[in-house]
Amino acid sequence: MKKIIFIATLLVAITEINAQETKIQKETTSSEFNKWSIDVNAGFSKPTAPFSTNYYSSNTNFIHGDLGVRYMMNNKFGLKLDFGLDSFKNDSESFEFEGKYYRTSIQGVVNLGRVLNFEDWTNTINLQAHSGVGFSFMTNDNFEGNDDMTNFILGLTAQFKLSNRVALNADFSMINNVNQQYTFDGIEEPVVKEDRGFNSTIYNASIGLSIYLGKHGKHADWVTSNSKLDELERRVTELETKLLDTDKDGVADYLDEEKNSAQNAIVDTKGRTIDGNNNGVDDKVEAYVDGKTKVTPTEGQSIEDMINGGYITVLFDFNSSKPTADSYSAINFVTQYLKSNPNSSVEIVGYADEIGNSEYNKTLSASRANFVKDVITKAGINASRLTVAGQGEDTSVDASSADARRLVRKVIFKLK
Repeated sequence: MKKIIFIATLLVAITEINAQETKIQKETTSSEFNKWSIDVNAGFSKPTAPFSTNYYSSNTNFIHGDLGVRYMMNNKFGLKLDFGLDSFKNDSESFEFEGKYYRTSIQGVVNLGRVLNFEDWTNTINLQAHSGVGFSFMTNDNFEGNDDMTNFILGLTAQFKLSNRVALNADFSMINNVNQQYTFDGIEEPVVKEDRGFNSTIYNASIGLSIYLGKHGKHADWVTSNSKLDELERRVTELETKLLDTDKDGVADYLDEEKNSAQNAIVDTKGRTIDGNNNGVDDKVEAYVDGKTKVTPTEGQSIEDMINGGYITVLFDFNSSKPTADSYSAINFVTQYLKSNPNSSVEIVGYADEIGNSEYNKTLSASRANFVKDVITKAGINASRLTVAGQGEDTSVDASSADARRLVRKVIFKLK
């Protein structure tokens, strides 16, 4: 009777503690952990009572096995459904008998390692308690049919972490049966009704594995609930996020009021592009355009006007679809503009001089435009923002002048 009261009290306590724990769980541990596991164990079985006179069970019944599916509601409490088999036979000094015991049970699991803060001194050793109730039956070569009964199980499991996916288990469990009709040797049916209570006991000692299932890095068995540590990790993560610098301008995002500055642009302490003469063009871009074209944007003249006006030009050698070496800076300029203006798109327009066949020059001009498009795409601009056009021959210059023809072997840009 004392055993019944003890196990019933334990189950009630587990339920009550788990209800309280669930309320504060979100504050103490992350939900990003695996909750399911398969527990497999094998080892020894030892039934102790009841037995008939001159019948004893061997102390080395090697055949015990159990298979369980466990779900942890959080890192301290869970539920387990398991199935067990015990095979036992007589000791050398006993009359002969042989029996088998089958059981299934639903159990509550307490992750003692987390309750007792094992993480303060180890990350590889853990301890769990489990207790529950189920159905079982026994067969024996000394009687026909099955002896059906109810079982109560109480156990302790030591765990050693092998990896984030597997843990080694060593379990010791006590199983008490209610309403067992026959002795374990199968010879006698208990006469006294009271003998059919909790006086039937089997002990299991086994080793096995917990195999963790799920997509996350850790299982609930090993997730800590140290609130101070969790808070520190949260603050570090928050700080790392704040220190991100998306546009690489040297100003962290949480201080940056202009998070899409062009690469290497000159910015102030708030990440805003510096425009000293207030003409709408940042000073670094303005310096580039001035250096390439000797034309400085004036108030009312935007950088878009300058790009569309042909000031940013990619030049090519005769009969070549690859830009001259010093023209890549023009491609880079347009690329950086597109990165700084994600809603803009551009048409890349290619030209050729008048030397050669017109149809060939049409194809050559398209090849030049496509080459520039490929360079910009590989620099990180989505191809959907780029269109190309091969305009063929540019007849606006004197075809007899080699210097003039050099100016029309080009690609220019039209913003949209």
